[in-house]
Amino acid sequence: MLPKYAIEYSTPFRRQMEKGRYMTDDPVECDRFVEELLERGFPIHAIKHDGLDLPPHDFDLIIKRAAGLLASRHICVSLGIKADEEHYRFGFAA
Repeated sequence: MLPKYAIEYSTPFRRQMEKGRYMTDDPVECDRFVEELLERGFPIHAIKHDGLDLPPHDFDLIIKRAAGLLASRHICVSLGIKADEEHYRFGFAA
C-alpha cells in the first residue's frame, strides 16, 4: 500500500547531496517534515500524494503552510510569547 504522502529531498553529505524520501499517511506530519526541511535549507524535489506528484498549486500550499508554521515558531521563541498571542498579533498558523 502506498503512503498518502512521500517527500523527496536532498541532504548535504560531505561533498555530495544524498537523496532521501520521507513517507507518511498523516498530512499534519507531512507539513511538519516540510517545515524541518525548510528550516535546515534542504532542497525539496517533490511531494507526492498517493504516488503522484502534487500539482504545483497543491505543492505551493504545503510549502506555504510549513513556512507559516516555521515563522510562527520563530516568532514565539524570539518574542517569548505563546502561539495564541502570536496568531492574534501576527496571523500565522498557531
